[in-house]
Amino acid sequence: MKKKSMILAVLMALVLTVLGAGAALAADGEIRSTGPNGETAVNADTIEITDEQIAQIKEGGYTAAICLHYGGNDWSTSQQEGLKDTFGELGIEVLAVTDANFSVEQQVSDIETVMALNPDIIVSIPTDATATSDAYKRAAEAGITIVFMDNCPINMTAGEDYVSVVSADNYGNGYASALIMGEALGGEGKIGMVFYDADFFVTNQRDQGFRDGMAENFPNIEIVTEQGFTDENGCNEQADAILTQFPDIDGIYATWDVPMEGVLSSVRAAGKEGQIVLATNDLGNNIAKEIAAGVVAGVGAQLPYDQGVAEAKLAALALLGEECPAYVAVPAQPVSHDNVLDGYFAVYHVDAPDWLVEAYAE
Repeated sequence: MKKKSMILAVLMALVLTVLGAGAALAADGEIRSTGPNGETAVNADTIEITDEQIAQIKEGGYTAAICLHYGGNDWSTSQQEGLKDTFGELGIEVLAVTDANFSVEQQVSDIETVMALNPDIIVSIPTDATATSDAYKRAAEAGITIVFMDNCPINMTAGEDYVSVVSADNYGNGYASALIMGEALGGEGKIGMVFYDADFFVTNQRDQGFRDGMAENFPNIEIVTEQGFTDENGCNEQADAILTQFPDIDGIYATWDVPMEGVLSSVRAAGKEGQIVLATNDLGNNIAKEIAAGVVAGVGAQLPYDQGVAEAKLAALALLGEECPAYVAVPAQPVSHDNVLDGYFAVYHVDAPDWLVEAYAE
């Protein structure tokens, strides 16, 4: 454990060294991800609203609705907080927040219900880029200003049907996760991937970022198996399969934090906690605690609060007739043991809670 902590202690410096060489995310906030239609990303930090524009927006008496694909995780909660805080500062009333629970049918119904409220803005993440397209088109034709989280439906055009897509640098997060795992393994070993087996733009990008990060930086680390899942709460099964087929596996990656919780459960049941390096994406509270305790090596973290802030700003600017970039992304945030307390603040915009500080293992 002491050796592992020493490795993690130099992780951030090593990451910046690699990034400076152009292999990954640059320290200056460069975004490596491209948009769902191949758009070049604009850094979310550059989206600004002047005092004069804020005054205009407040005079408009605008309203908004938030239509989520799933509202039951820390990412969604933080996104909502960023949106609500920023809308509140701009004098925009949030009329409704809906949760489709990953159901296309429910999301289509949610959009129709929200449209009946006549909001000026809808901020939403589509559960399915194809099946939800017609519903979003109807909202656009009704004159509603739409900003998407992470992905956009097919057959919709930025600047015409919607304002922008705002995302994390998902490719960059996957790449950061690869750097964390590779350094923790000392550049050698055999690893498995537990990946989201669906045509979902953001997770596809982060998984490819992980693969590329490994291939470009750690030639002596081999991805020996990839196990796909569709139910985020059942990933102990994929981990069980990896541990059965490859009992000497050195590391396991999962696409995001909730699947990693299932992987960790399987690793613990097999009596291999601390023997297998674990890395993922998204700094959910449960995984943050495991990073603090030294059980999980780290994550490529999204900044969902900042993402919500950018979405609200773009929607407001669009209402004023301002031209907005088609694709906006928030830089990746590598989080390992040594920076988990600061990383928590970066992700959630609140100080690390007592339970995280207490879990932190020196």
